[in-house]
Amino acid sequence: MSKKRIAIYGSTGSIGTQALEVIAANPTLFCAEILTAHSNFKLLIAQAKLHKPSMVVIGAEQHYKTVQDALEPLSIQVYCGQNALTQVAAMDNYDVLLAAIVGYAGLESTLCAVEAGKTIALANKETLVVAGEIVMAAAAKSGSKILPVDSEHSAIFQCLV
Repeated sequence: MSKKRIAIYGSTGSIGTQALEVIAANPTLFCAEILTAHSNFKLLIAQAKLHKPSMVVIGAEQHYKTVQDALEPLSIQVYCGQNALTQVAAMDNYDVLLAAIVGYAGLESTLCAVEAGKTIALANKETLVVAGEIVMAAAAKSGSKILPVDSEHSAIFQCLV
């Protein structure tokens, strides 16, 4: 069995950092393939140095050069900006997207991953609140699986199952 390659959208937040702890504790099962952060470039750099993903995305463009310079020796590809989140979500170098970007900001990249047929570990309830009908229709069409992982909607999902 090969490792599950995980893309963590929101790796510097609470859910993202906890996911990285799980990945670190289970290196034969998982690897962090993509890490993203909005503006916490210092933590993103530290996470990338520890987990060695193939790529990172920093949302705040003013931090791009700092992140790129810090990760260049590790040959980690660095992207920046909101469009980069969507671009990277469409790539084929990961298996599961942990969607933990807060609020509406995570919708476009999550929808892109759904359309690509990825498994989505959804920690962002706003994606379904704002565009649930669109996201679920795209998942049905692409075969994408959407698994709620945040406590509130995971509890509801478990009750429904």
